[in-house]
Amino acid sequence: MKKKKSAYAEAGVDIDVMMNSLKRIGKKVKQTNTPGVVSELGSFGGLFKSPGKDHLLVSSVDGVGTKLKVAHMANRHDTVGQDLVNHCVNDILVQGAKPLFFLDYLGAAALEPHVFESVVSGFCKACRQNNMALLGGETAEMPGLYPPGEYDLVGTVVGSVERKRVITGNKIKRGNILIGLPSTGLQTNGYSLARKVIFDQAGLTLQDYVPGTKTTIEKALLAIHKSYLNPVTAVMKKINIRGMAHITGGGLYDNIPRVLPEGLDAVIHTASWKPQPIFSFIHEAGKIDYDEMFRVFNMGIGFILIVSPKDVESTLACLKREKQPAKIIGEIKQGSGKTVLQ
Repeated sequence: MKKKKSAYAEAGVDIDVMMNSLKRIGKKVKQTNTPGVVSELGSFGGLFKSPGKDHLLVSSVDGVGTKLKVAHMANRHDTVGQDLVNHCVNDILVQGAKPLFFLDYLGAAALEPHVFESVVSGFCKACRQNNMALLGGETAEMPGLYPPGEYDLVGTVVGSVERKRVITGNKIKRGNILIGLPSTGLQTNGYSLARKVIFDQAGLTLQDYVPGTKTTIEKALLAIHKSYLNPVTAVMKKINIRGMAHITGGGLYDNIPRVLPEGLDAVIHTASWKPQPIFSFIHEAGKIDYDEMFRVFNMGIGFILIVSPKDVESTLACLKREKQPAKIIGEIKQGSGKTVLQ
C-alpha cells in the first residue's frame, strides 16, 4: 500500500526525502573528517578541537552568486560546491590562515535529492583537497521563497593562523613586486553580466563554443574556482610574503587596495598576461568598457602575492615546483592606495 503523503509534504516540504538524502551523503561527509573533528554528523553543533595557544581563528562567509543559474541551465551541480569551498579557502588564505572546517547552507523551494547530493559531493571533494572537514550545515526547504528547481548556496570556512604569522599587508613597501596566479576563468564573479552578454545579447547557448576556441560556453562558465592553498602554503614556508589578495568581486581595482598601506599604489602591467578568451568575448560582444571589465571580472588573475624584490626568484621557483603557473604583473609605487592599470 502506497504511503500517504503528510500534510507538510503536500505543502511542499517532504522531511523523509531530506532525511534519506542526508543518510546517503553521510559516508562522503565523514570522509572529510580531520583529526580535529570531535562531533558526529547530525549533531546540533559541530565540535572541533581548538588550534591551540597563540593561534587566531580566521573566518569567512560567501556564496557563488548567479553562477548557480548556469548550473541550473546545464543541470550540472557537482562543480558549484567545489567553487564555494575553494572561494572561502582563498579568502582566509590571504591572511596566512589554513582551513580547519567548513559549514554550508543550501536553500531551495523543494529538495531535489540528486541535486542536493551532487552539490554536497562537490563540498566533500573540495574539503578533502583542502584538508579540512565538512563539519555541518543547514538544508532549508522554503516553497514560495525560491523559484521551483533552483537553490541558493552559502558557505562558511573557519581556519587558523599563528598570531606571529598573520599577513595583513602592513609590511608592503614601495618597490615590492606583484606576482599573479592565473584564474580558471570567471571563477565565481561577474556572472550576471556574463549571462546577459552571452545568452541575451549574443544569443549563444551552453553548447556553443567560445568564439575562436574549442571550449563550450558551459565548460568555460562552469570551470571550477581554483583553490590556491597548496602552492601558496609552500611559498609561505620559505618566503616572508608581504601581502596577498584574492581577486573576486571588484576585480583588481577593488581587491588589491584592501591590503595596501596608506600612501601606496599597486601598478599593474596588463600586457604581462593574456586573459582567457571568454573575457575577450564578453568585452567585445557586450561592448563593455575596458575599465569596467577589470572591475567586474578577475580578467585571468585569481590570486596575487606581494613580495620583496629579493624574494621574487625564490617565489617563482617554489610555485614552479608546485606546478602553479605565475607571472610578475606589477609593482608597488608611491600613491594614494589604489590600483593603477598600465
